[in-house]
This record gives sequence, C-alpha cells and structure tokens, in this order.
Amino acid sequence: MTSKTIPSDFVTRFLFDDLDIRGAFVRLNDVWRKMQSGRDYADVVRDLLGEMTAVTVLIGCNLKQPSRLGFQLKGHGPVQLLVIDCTEELKIRGMAQAVEGVQERASEEGVKVGAQTLFGDGHLSLVLQNESATEPYQSIVPIVGESIAEIFEYYLAQSEQLSARLWLFANGDSAAGLFIQKLPNADEKDADGWARVEYLASTIKAHEMHTLSPEKLLSRLFPEETLRLYPPRPVEYECPENRDKVVSMLRSLGREEVETAIREQEVLIVRDDICNHEYTFDASDLDELFPAEAPPTLH
Repeated sequence: MTSKTIPSDFVTRFLFDDLDIRGAFVRLNDVWRKMQSGRDYADVVRDLLGEMTAVTVLIGCNLKQPSRLGFQLKGHGPVQLLVIDCTEELKIRGMAQAVEGVQERASEEGVKVGAQTLFGDGHLSLVLQNESATEPYQSIVPIVGESIAEIFEYYLAQSEQLSARLWLFANGDSAAGLFIQKLPNADEKDADGWARVEYLASTIKAHEMHTLSPEKLLSRLFPEETLRLYPPRPVEYECPENRDKVVSMLRSLGREEVETAIREQEVLIVRDDICNHEYTFDASDLDELFPAEAPPTLH
C-alpha cells in the first residue's frame, strides 16, 4: 500500500501478528467538514462531536453485513446531545445539541473541564439495526470518564469484556482516532505485549494523526513490532434531502391537522436536525400532500 492509494477520508485496520492485539486508525477530512457545514458549533462542541465521529467509524468498520450502528451521548449539562450513525459501508452522519454559552462554560477559572461536567448526568447508548434481525440490538451505559475516549473505553470494557484504548483528536479541519484492543490470547503470546503496545501508542501526537500516512504513523509508534496492515476503506458523509419521507410523515398526521398548522403558521416548517435540512409547506402544497382528499373541481 502506498500513500497514493489512501483516500482523503479513511479507516484502516491492523493486527499485531505476534501479540494477538488488533487496532484501527481513522482520519476524516472532507467528511468531517461536511458534517459541520452550516452548523456553527462552538469549538468545544465541534471537537467532542469530531472525536465521537472518529470512534464510531473505528467501531463501525467491523460491521460485516447490511446494518446501521448508532451511538448517542445524552446528558443534562451544557452539551446535551451527540448523535452519530454509521452503516456497514461506512456512510456516516451526525449532529450535536448544546446550550447557548457552552464555550464559556467549558472552562472553570481558565481550566478546561472534562466530559463529565459538560454532559452532566447522562448515558451512552448504542442501537445496532441489522437487516437480518427482527429487532435492533440496544445497549446503554452511564457516562463514565472525562473524555470521549474514556467514555468509550468504559463502554467497550462493559460490552465486550476486553481491554481497549483510544486516542482521539479533532479540530475544525480534521478528526482522527487510534484504537487498540487486547484479544483473549494476548497474554499467552506475550505477557508484556499489551503493556508495551499501550505505552507506545500513548506517545502519539495530534499532528501525526492529522498528517502521517497509516504506514508511517504505525512504523513510528511500533518500530519493533510485526504489523499486518489492511487496505484502507473510504468513509463517506451521506445525508441527502428526503422530502418524500417528510411527506409520508405529514400524511400520517392527516389533512385536517396539517391544514390547521399551515393556516395558523402560514408556512409549516419541518426540520431534519441530523442532516441539517429544512422542508417548508404552505397551502399550495396541500393537494400534493393529500391527493386523494383534494376538494372536487366544480364545472
């Protein structure tokens, strides 16, 4: 693999052959900028959302069949909600909600506060919708940790019963993440392997994650280890407009309710928050919305 084959937005998995430790590296550029476009997030909210986007892709790259993985961080603090969806094809979307003035509340006496303070009392939830399953799989854990990385490390420890570490970095231009996980036979292969890899990974720097190719990054971090690096997979931002879905929703409400809303407001506005789209309807749209209920034409 050469740098010419690496997409702008990608995730690549790797394996320590001699240690029974696996990992993945993600970097998002254009995709991350598209997700923020038109949102006007405060810096602290933007960076938290970027880190959660990176870790969702790191976990989502293991999906094997048609499915959608959704993570939601919800709390009662200044940052109220982070939502990220990822499909098995690594098509992602996401959004954040926070109170006004969140940037000023992100530090106390000039010291940056942690995620526990920003989210307050809350939880991290996962919903995995698999096309072959009749019901989605759901999992909820409390928010434990002072960073997105620590919150997800706790989640992985609870859900998979395997030690895992995450290093996440995000700014306005890029979001990146490194993930390593200790597999069941790691200690049998090398009793010191996990501690060694964990320490070496902790030396990573933000600018390296944003600029180096996976080969150069992993070679710098683990120069003495035998690594199997898998081909990178492209990541896409997918959040197209879907007026038909909104029309179906309005039809389910019935003509009378929709007509009343339009009459009271003149224009009915429906927002798709996760995709940042806005749909407007007025009286001239009623016959399109409810064609079977259109008033008869007089002759």
